[in-house]
Amino acid sequence: MRYPHLLMAAAGEVWALQREKLETVSDFLLFQARGGKYSDAEIEARIGPGRAQQKPADAPGSISIIPVYGLLAQRMNIMTDISGGTSMETLASDLRAALADPDVRTIILEFDSPGGTVRGTQELAAEIHDSRGVKPIIAHINSLAASAAYWLASQADEVVVTPSGEAGSIGVYTIHEDVSKMLEQEGIKPTIIKAGRNKLEDHPYGPLSEEAAATIQARVDQSYNTFVRAVARGRRVSVGTVNDRFSQGRMFGAEELVQRDMADRVATLPQTLERASTLPRAPLRLAAKWPKSGKAWTHSPKSPIC
Repeated sequence: MRYPHLLMAAAGEVWALQREKLETVSDFLLFQARGGKYSDAEIEARIGPGRAQQKPADAPGSISIIPVYGLLAQRMNIMTDISGGTSMETLASDLRAALADPDVRTIILEFDSPGGTVRGTQELAAEIHDSRGVKPIIAHINSLAASAAYWLASQADEVVVTPSGEAGSIGVYTIHEDVSKMLEQEGIKPTIIKAGRNKLEDHPYGPLSEEAAATIQARVDQSYNTFVRAVARGRRVSVGTVNDRFSQGRMFGAEELVQRDMADRVATLPQTLERASTLPRAPLRLAAKWPKSGKAWTHSPKSPIC
């Protein structure tokens, strides 16, 4: 069997990712674990194009477009074989470069991502939020920002969604897989030799104990609460509002995202680029939202959530 470590790593990760995408990834890994091989075109058809396969739209020199495409992970070391996704480290590096470039006046994070791992997302989200006030940062959803991707998008000064776009899926999960039957069919019988009562309590060679399941649930709950608090701070609303109106795992279309205060406006990327090219260098935190019509600025920030 090939890639067993990838199967176990993917199963044990805490994900902020659309469920159907993880199912696709799991099926892909299982296929490779059994010796299968997809071409690059087949990988893209199943998993979706990653950062390397897509090019951002042309933009004026004063605007930096940073693509946030495909599966998101801290370093992409686990997912490199199956996806051309984006690493948090690369995104952080691109953000820092744009912030430091004196020729860049506005930064657009262009999202087309189903989400990814919790690891790395919390840190990058905090960095995006802390960068407010240096230069205007706009999250443009074109056309998907689910789970970890929305976690990041919500930290920008403004969230814009293309008319056919979707966002949301606020929630996290992990999956324990009992692979004992599969290994038995492959003629493999693992023997676990360990020290430490709780060491390997979540191993995939049998069902979880109640204690191990409770421990994993606590870890998932902690990650979810961190996610919700970050979105509340980024969108300048209360934690209760996120839980009540952002609907704990559901996705929404463009107009409803604005109605629920999960996004600020509906616009295409060319429209956002046109508006962004006229922005003053002043940060958006001093003028929290563009008005719904016209290009004048308003000063109506919400109270930050501490």
